Amino acid sequence: MHNTDTPTVVFVPGLRDHNPDHWQSLLADTLPKTRTVPSLERNSLNLDAREAALDTILSEIDGPVVLVAHSAGVMITMHWAARRDGHQIVGALLVAPPDLETPMPEGHSTVQDLDDAGWLPIPREPLPFPCTVVASTNDPLSTFDRAADFAESWGARLVNAGAVGHLNPISGYGHWEQGHQLLEELLEEVATGAGTDS
Repeated sequence: MHNTDTPTVVFVPGLRDHNPDHWQSLLADTLPKTRTVPSLERNSLNLDAREAALDTILSEIDGPVVLVAHSAGVMITMHWAARRDGHQIVGALLVAPPDLETPMPEGHSTVQDLDDAGWLPIPREPLPFPCTVVASTNDPLSTFDRAADFAESWGARLVNAGAVGHLNPISGYGHWEQGHQLLEELLEEVATGAGTDS
């Protein structure tokens, strides 16, 4: 049976990414079928609550989904995928994964707080769908080598985005043309794969 449905693109923001000037928000505005996991006013650091919010969005979508996650949204996606069959997910673009197992810069959650909230250890299981990890060479929340290690563990294609910080508005993104191109490539790969499955 051929699945020719155009995927819905579901954006999974990080802990601080609900911002109209963030590249995820700007990219979502250019696409015909999108949903965004909402921010949490309560239990904002609790991983179970964040996975439940993603579950709710996915349960409302009939058809294939491509996930576009940034920062902590990458880790939400990975924990979610490790605990569920993810049958409707056909691809993922995972941008600037943070190394939550290493102390964050001042102003971010501590490793102990993240552990208490369920974020650790970081899942290392391969993903069962096509995936691209985009990493920065000067991300304050992860070294490039750690991001490359995550990508290898997850069975993902790794893209070196250069010295782009954490790829957020503070780093100057905003509109992110490379992200748009990478999503288009992923959607094309998904469409080609869907056309050859039987």
